[in-house]
Amino acid sequence: MAPMTTAGPEITTADLMDAVAAVSAAFFVDFAGAAARHGLSSSQAKALGVVTDAVPMRALAGRLGCDASNVTGIVDRLEALGFAGREAAATDRRVKIVTITETGRAVLQQIRADMVRAHRALDALDAGQRAALLAMCAQLLPLLEG
Repeated sequence: MAPMTTAGPEITTADLMDAVAAVSAAFFVDFAGAAARHGLSSSQAKALGVVTDAVPMRALAGRLGCDASNVTGIVDRLEALGFAGREAAATDRRVKIVTITETGRAVLQQIRADMVRAHRALDALDAGQRAALLAMCAQLLPLLEG
């Protein structure tokens, strides 16, 4: 991929898509490596981040972008490690709610702390750039999820 610049001809949607994809891929490699150092797959670590608030299994599958049947194995592993738990919903016993444990919360913090490349890159931004990046993410995310 060519270096990212703002000078020159009009920046196309394809240019932006390439830039976001490159940043996302580099972030994912850092995240997956940190997760692996804690004995988790990237999907398992991502699930921990999703269940910081209680989440139904079906909603967890949607947020992970996988089939509901795959979530069972992910949650089984997190439960076996003591990182998450599941219980029946109070309103419908057929619905299983997944929550993070304190141990899981600690491991998630360690994974995030171990993402050295992401920290280095984000720490290089000044306060204005950090605020602008956060605002752009907040603007784009609902459009991508909808």
